[in-house]
Amino acid sequence: IKELQQLPESLRFEMKVVSAVLPFRVNAYVIEELIDWQQVPNDPIFQLTFPQKGMLSDVHYNRMAMAIRSDLDKQALRLVANEIRQELNPHPAGQLEHNVPCDSAGEPIPGLQHKYRETVLFFPSQGQTCHSYCSFCFRWAQFVGDKNLRMATTEADKLYGYLEEHPEVTDLLVTGGDPMVMKSRQLKTYLEPLLHPRFSHIQSVRIGTKALTFWPQRFITDEDADELVELLHHLVLAGKHVAIMAHYNHWRELDTDIARAAIRRLRATGAEIRSQGPLLAHINDCEDDWVKLWNEQIKLGIIPYYQFVERDTGARRYFEVPLHKAWQIYREAMQKVSGLGRTARGPSMSADPGKVEIQGIAEMNGQKVFVLRFIQARDPSWVQQPFFAKFDEKATWFDQLQPADEYSERFFRKPAV
Repeated sequence: IKELQQLPESLRFEMKVVSAVLPFRVNAYVIEELIDWQQVPNDPIFQLTFPQKGMLSDVHYNRMAMAIRSDLDKQALRLVANEIRQELNPHPAGQLEHNVPCDSAGEPIPGLQHKYRETVLFFPSQGQTCHSYCSFCFRWAQFVGDKNLRMATTEADKLYGYLEEHPEVTDLLVTGGDPMVMKSRQLKTYLEPLLHPRFSHIQSVRIGTKALTFWPQRFITDEDADELVELLHHLVLAGKHVAIMAHYNHWRELDTDIARAAIRRLRATGAEIRSQGPLLAHINDCEDDWVKLWNEQIKLGIIPYYQFVERDTGARRYFEVPLHKAWQIYREAMQKVSGLGRTARGPSMSADPGKVEIQGIAEMNGQKVFVLRFIQARDPSWVQQPFFAKFDEKATWFDQLQPADEYSERFFRKPAV
């Protein structure tokens, strides 16, 4: 990457060390169109895509740096990297332990997750990479070449069989990685069978993607872009609600002509585009960035959906923001947008028991508390019930909080899986 040659050698070495542990991939569009190289290393898109020293703890960084300086062979370097990865909570919130469902014979179904009653996640193996990698990614373990950490399947029949046996499921979320890296014909083979009457209970097909940011050409100039657009339009005409779950982290991602053209073309299919992304130190931990992001999305016809809290995995220590600060940023941003922008729920923590929203900070019985609720939960009876946690100015994640009263204690116990 010629642009990196303008950076100090020490910074390039730091990138080499971190990228030996955490996945790194970037394409020409991001380098040439999105990053302002005059602002590097502080440019938000550079921070979003390029490894930074602070993404590893000092202990982990020094261990990996020493291994590289010692000229170890590839196998020895991989061993050191894998040891560090295992200490970075590669699959948070019970993704492998609690979310993988079983078939009628009681056998786990790889490549599926079923955490919430109405929604099944599907990880097609051809979609388990991305056009570029986000440096904060909570699914970073998908991309490091360790099959033991990877969630994926090529067995669509297992998916269809499971959906047929579970009429309570209304939504299928095709995710990754990024399903939009797949050829359109591959995506079609997975999605078209859902139009069969036996899947009439599947009302919505969601596709999680960052392609609108990292490769908008996917919808405009790629050789099978027309086929992809026709597929989505076909699903809509057949009666399925198609939701493009677009991952956005900064308003600059919306600034290029081709990105806006891709949004217009997708919306013309009848699909809805909903935006989601975490609040991140070094990238968007300022209410004005969120105000501009949401306002620009509304102008383009995108529905703001979620503002997440950075998950407890991978490079979280570099990106995490204290919960009280996250709520303050969200609150101040909400105060500056119209009602159309206030559809974004947050700050939301995708924790083991469910999606926990921080609703505010209050005083109760003489103590300062966080006011919380579950937007989604393994136990649906927990949804929309307010509960309280003791205020902690250092807390960055749900499991660092303590119940503030006896009533709230049950929401901190792990529900039955």
